[in-house]
Amino acid sequence: MSETSFHERFLAEQLADPEFRMEFERERHEIETVDGIVRALDELRGERGLSKAELARRIGKNPASVRRTLTAPGNPELRTIIAMAEALGAEVKIVRRPAQPTRQAA
Repeated sequence: MSETSFHERFLAEQLADPEFRMEFERERHEIETVDGIVRALDELRGERGLSKAELARRIGKNPASVRRTLTAPGNPELRTIIAMAEALGAEVKIVRRPAQPTRQAA
């Protein structure tokens, strides 16, 4: 058996627990959202023809910090994201989703 199949079986077992599944989905959504924002900023940086070092200069950050923000997995500081968006002529907004039904605790 490969480790991948073990991991898949283990995850499937864990996802059978409704509480685990809810937390797993919440975390996955959070990671995908952060990744999407960072990707959008990096694409905008490329469209504007700015290097990562130039973007760093414009927001007063260390170039290595901007490179890490745009390439490494993680949870970037919101102030850095906002500063990068401003420097790229964009803004960060919160958009309400349509209301979703809440789950009743069992």
